[in-house]
Amino acid sequence: MTVSGWKLDRAERNMLLDRFAPIWPDAIADHVTLVTDSQAPQRPPAAEGKIVGEVDDGEGLQAMVVAVDGSTDRPDGSVFHITWSLDRARGREPVESNDVIARLGWRPVDPPQPVTLIPAIW
Repeated sequence: MTVSGWKLDRAERNMLLDRFAPIWPDAIADHVTLVTDSQAPQRPPAAEGKIVGEVDDGEGLQAMVVAVDGSTDRPDGSVFHITWSLDRARGREPVESNDVIARLGWRPVDPPQPVTLIPAIW
């Protein structure tokens, strides 16, 4: 599968992991998806990012909600997010983040945390 979106700055990632400690054993904290291959991905434009919320389902998945250029709304109707941590031993996968956010909603982060978004295709 080809994905278009934004990668996190690797140097900044460690600071972010300090501020938002991973709850589950497998820290991901890698990217924000814009579209997948079924939506003909292209490299996205430069964008401003802010972590504005978080969710933990208590069953092995934690995600951070991201505002991209001021909006959390992804073009496909889901929410921009970063899968932050999960428990692979429980069979959890990053693709589950959208379902968790849709099911549980998210809690605001105060203050919002600016995050560097690097346009990418992977």
